[in-house]
Amino acid sequence: MTRVLVVDDDFMVARIHTGFVQRAEGFTVVGVAHTGTEALAAVEQLRPELVLLDIYLPDISGLEVLRRLREREHPVDVLAITAASDVETIRAALHGGVVHYIIKPFSAETLREQLERYAARMRRLAELPTVAQADVDRLFGMTGPAAASLPKGLSTTTADLVAGVLRESRRDLSAVECAELAGLSRVSTRRYLEHLVQTGRAEVRMRYGGTGRPEHRYTWRG
Repeated sequence: MTRVLVVDDDFMVARIHTGFVQRAEGFTVVGVAHTGTEALAAVEQLRPELVLLDIYLPDISGLEVLRRLREREHPVDVLAITAASDVETIRAALHGGVVHYIIKPFSAETLREQLERYAARMRRLAELPTVAQADVDRLFGMTGPAAASLPKGLSTTTADLVAGVLRESRRDLSAVECAELAGLSRVSTRRYLEHLVQTGRAEVRMRYGGTGRPEHRYTWRG
């Protein structure tokens, strides 16, 4: 389980975000903080792997919290969740090394997808002793020209992850098998697989068994 600290000055918002995280498979909230000072102390005491960090805090800025976290020996990843949408703040957060930046308000699905992407990235880093440039490109979300045509609700990084899993497989995969390898939900993975089929980067065939519905099997062709 990935241990998460939720940081938000609004008690109700913090409770909502906690609920979002608790419903995401593989994640658990180990603490909640409502100020920058509380956040720094909680990271030291609870040792989370991931911090959901608001930028607007009552005592010190979330950007300052991020800077101080980077000075500590205990490594922790930070996902910025904030109403701050100005370019300067986003640039500062990127310079501080956030894994992603989500602008409020957002849906539970948006956060769930970012958590899945984060978990998949960490899993792949743990599994690969060395990486090729293609692996690095997928981990950092670099994409090709086709990414711009993604349907609404699909992200380029997750699309690259699913495509990479399918491409590296030496056999056809079902949506369930691909989801397990990518560390994503079956429903989300199927949407990406269908997009790959529609854009000609993958093909699908039906496997008929003795009973029940036929199984969709996907193969990379891009």
